[in-house]
Amino acid sequence: MAPENEPDDDLEPDDVEDDDFDEDGGDQTEVTIEVRGLSLYTHHGVSAAEREVGQRLVLDIRLEVGDCDATVTDMVEDTVDYGEVCNTVSLVAQQRSYKTLERLCSAIADRLLDEYSADEVWVKAAKPEPPIPLPVDEVSVEVWRQRGGEDDD
Repeated sequence: MAPENEPDDDLEPDDVEDDDFDEDGGDQTEVTIEVRGLSLYTHHGVSAAEREVGQRLVLDIRLEVGDCDATVTDMVEDTVDYGEVCNTVSLVAQQRSYKTLERLCSAIADRLLDEYSADEVWVKAAKPEPPIPLPVDEVSVEVWRQRGGEDDD
């Protein structure tokens, strides 16, 4: 048996999974871009008071961008700019009022898929001070969307 830090020469080519390499024979890299804790003052809620007075929402966003040229080029133009993502999320969350966090998260997910090169997006919206008469840390809703089919390319 080979020492732990030396390669195992007994491995046959069939023992290595195809998913471990890209088409050029190199390692495959998948990129995830995540924004956590984007705090925005918004006007979403079921009650008219929530929509009128407003409240703070905390949003978490994750974009699965797959293989990304920026891992080689080191150029922001070759990836999804998380600063632009934050601005997009802020615009969607503040341009109109929704009654449910489910609808808000769906609207954000749809916009992110429309505007950025992401295969999947995940959006979580949390109310740290929800208008309910019981002590809770927060209430939240998560929505996950995957790019449809070939028509979305």
